[in-house]
Amino acid sequence: MKGRSQSSSIPTKHSRLAERSPRKRERKWTCPKVLLELARLANPDVRAKMAYFGVHVLEMHGISTPVLHKLAREIGKNHQLAKQLWLSGVHEAKILAAIIGEPHKVTASEMDRWAQAFDSWDVVDATCCYLYAHTKFAWKKARAWSKRPELYIRRAGFSLAAYLSYKDKHAPDTEFATFLEAIECASGDDRNFVKKAVNWALRNIGKRNRKLNRHAIRVAENLRKRDSRTARWIAADALRELRSDAVQRRLKRKSAEMQ
Repeated sequence: MKGRSQSSSIPTKHSRLAERSPRKRERKWTCPKVLLELARLANPDVRAKMAYFGVHVLEMHGISTPVLHKLAREIGKNHQLAKQLWLSGVHEAKILAAIIGEPHKVTASEMDRWAQAFDSWDVVDATCCYLYAHTKFAWKKARAWSKRPELYIRRAGFSLAAYLSYKDKHAPDTEFATFLEAIECASGDDRNFVKKAVNWALRNIGKRNRKLNRHAIRVAENLRKRDSRTARWIAADALRELRSDAVQRRLKRKSAEMQ
């Protein structure tokens, strides 16, 4: 794809949130009303489970993902409201903001401002999955954030790449091959939420097609030789999946379908 820009080429799909009939969304949602609703939906059991999985933030109600998605469908896409919810600092409000945000209205500077407020892996992943992977700045931010020292911003760089590996249907292989260099550079970062994201990005890139699978395996083989326990863990886990019969069969079938 010659002359392609450095931005994500993910086509913006008509969101199911936008397809909701006006009659089903008669309630006028404002930031204070949404925050009250989130407080009403608080579940101590969910909060305890989130803490078990490494989410430790002060302003957190404990609301499951399905419940947040249900509320998001009732609200509909609303980027202005998303920005207000993000500024509230409430954990679930941030995730909800990512779901109802509108990718075409996101700016590069706004992405950087929100990134400064990343304080948990689930907020990072939700923001990258539902919002940032669909923006024209996705690749630029993935590369830039992968070099940042801050824990959650760096995770965001690799989380974004992991999502782009299957969400960006039109990105050329060179985009992913170049990002493999960022994976090699970060392979010695032993922080749990970083190394898992690095591993995740490596595995997802290697599952995109057969060519990238071979490239990702070569990178993993190089990492396995490093004098770094973290790099060797990333390599071993990735190689186990990328060389698996299931992945190889799927890539072979996908390659045959494209011929």
